[in-house]
Amino acid sequence: MDWLTNLFWPGGKFLGIEWHPWKVVGWTGNLIFFSRFFVQWWATERRGRVVVPVTFWWLSLLGSGLLLSYALFRRDSVFIFAYAFTWIPYIRNLVIHRRHAQAHTDCSQCGTTCPPQARFCHACGSPLKPPTRPGATAAG
Repeated sequence: MDWLTNLFWPGGKFLGIEWHPWKVVGWTGNLIFFSRFFVQWWATERRGRVVVPVTFWWLSLLGSGLLLSYALFRRDSVFIFAYAFTWIPYIRNLVIHRRHAQAHTDCSQCGTTCPPQARFCHACGSPLKPPTRPGATAAG
């Protein structure tokens, strides 16, 4: 069993890494950032076409934010520059997704997202209710 301990904790370091709180932040950022690929892959397989779900952008934003925090702590200019501006497309895609979700209608029968001007679902033919707009009243 000693060989197993030496494999995972050589010299008292887990996996040969000296751990401290910032190292945990960096590795957590790596895991979150990497997990976004599994989310995208699962969504694509489920739909049978290439899909980039909103969760992908949230994981990108959170993971890169943690990695940027770690890079700032390390004061590594290359690492800082690599993550300093990645948040721009992530936030932009989240904004676009929010606008799209507010403007489109989901079919109550099959769940397909339909364009705002559609009166019937293009997938199943069910009549659609117009999307409700924030602040809109029933009278108009």
